Amino acid sequence: MKSLGMYMALAGIISIVLNFMERNLSILMWIDTWGETIGWGIRIGLIVIGGALFLMMPGGEEEEPTQEDA
Repeated sequence: MKSLGMYMALAGIISIVLNFMERNLSILMWIDTWGETIGWGIRIGLIVIGGALFLMMPGGEEEEPTQEDA
């Protein structure tokens, strides 16, 4: 889930940057069909939700029990 959050936030940031150059990610072309305001809301939502997933999920590797712990 942590990597999903990172990819969501990254897609939102890239979409904002590309929007200023009159372009967009092909997977996110649909977000402006309901208007520019809704499109900006979706982009910001991607960043906020993606960042929350990234920050709230537990970190990387889990420790495996050793023979001494068993």
